[in-house]
Amino acid sequence: MTSGQGTAAPGSRNLRLLLVGLIFFATALNYVDRQVLALLKPTLEAEFGWTDQEFAHLGSSFQLAAAAALLGVGWFVDRFGVKFAYGLAVAIWSIAGMAHALAMTVQQFVAARVVLAAAESVNTPAAMKAAAVYMPLRERSIAIGTINTAPNIGAIVTPLLIPPFAVAFGWKAAFIVTGALGFLWLALWTPATRKVQPVTKLPERAPVAWGELLSDRRTWAVAGAKALTDCVWWFVLFWMPDFFNRVFGMGQADLGWPVAIIFTLAAIGAISSGALYPILLSRGYSVNRARKLSMFIFAISVLLMPIALATGSPWLAAIFIGLGLFAHQGFSTNIFGMTTDIVPAVRVASVIAVGAIAGNISGTAMIEFAGWSLTNGHGYAPMFVFCGGAYLAALGLIHLILPKLELAEQED
Repeated sequence: MTSGQGTAAPGSRNLRLLLVGLIFFATALNYVDRQVLALLKPTLEAEFGWTDQEFAHLGSSFQLAAAAALLGVGWFVDRFGVKFAYGLAVAIWSIAGMAHALAMTVQQFVAARVVLAAAESVNTPAAMKAAAVYMPLRERSIAIGTINTAPNIGAIVTPLLIPPFAVAFGWKAAFIVTGALGFLWLALWTPATRKVQPVTKLPERAPVAWGELLSDRRTWAVAGAKALTDCVWWFVLFWMPDFFNRVFGMGQADLGWPVAIIFTLAAIGAISSGALYPILLSRGYSVNRARKLSMFIFAISVLLMPIALATGSPWLAAIFIGLGLFAHQGFSTNIFGMTTDIVPAVRVASVIAVGAIAGNISGTAMIEFAGWSLTNGHGYAPMFVFCGGAYLAALGLIHLILPKLELAEQED
């Protein structure tokens, strides 16, 4: 079989499902660890006297550290394989998450965030590499949609559990417990994935030809789309607890509920979007038309997000923001699916890493811009306006760079 359309023995299906399940769990933990800081902002702000701009700098340090780490993450995953790279990353980010409990100054929090960001940056390239290498084409889109739901599950559970847990046991206990969950995952990862085999003829481990990677238009289509859209995700993930606290006066123990509504809708978007593309293919649409139509549907839906600013209710605001993230996750799933379809599997992780670098840098800019906007009295309006139009711009950029999407196996 050609790369990207490999088949596997029926008995291996359960192993592939187990692999997807473990990646799902690790991805959820990834977002549990990174969201704790944002949810504890009122408590930490009161204890350490942080300003909005200092809080923005904490978020920026995470984004920039992740972007810097991603310069080598794609190579690391492609060179050493998913199984080893993922396990090491989870071990390091779990330790870094727990280390937040020892921090007493902004500088110490920054140090813990930098290590956490560097290790967690492995997650998405490794997950998409696993989908490209271990999942047949007919199963890949659903697998990616399922994995892409995991950040939302983490983002739903965390705001419901962490604020009241921190109120009861203290903010340090919140960091320790969430970080320790990664070691439970590690106990399952190695034995559970030992027998999983690739479904493509391409090797699981291979050196990356950086010149070829960076001269490929496909790499820049992915990077441009991620730069325009990932900043929306990072803005919502980092600033929404403050949004509901600042705009609607919700306290530490209550603001988790509207945040949970937002990410519940985002989760629905992630899992449903994995089904849309194969449905369109089954109806005779070309790869190019099916993928871009899927993206267009979600890009139009994000236009509803700025309406959240006009509501007088935190629950209505949560619904409109949630609809925006519903569409974001649909669009994001299609970016990942597009990448695994059109990029040779041997360098999928590296292309995803380049896209993630672009997304982290734009996320840094968005987080800092929000801090500046709030400090200077402009509120949340500028960020919401940008969010509304970002996805149509991303789709336009993809079409400009790649007028016709083609499966990678056509050239391998």
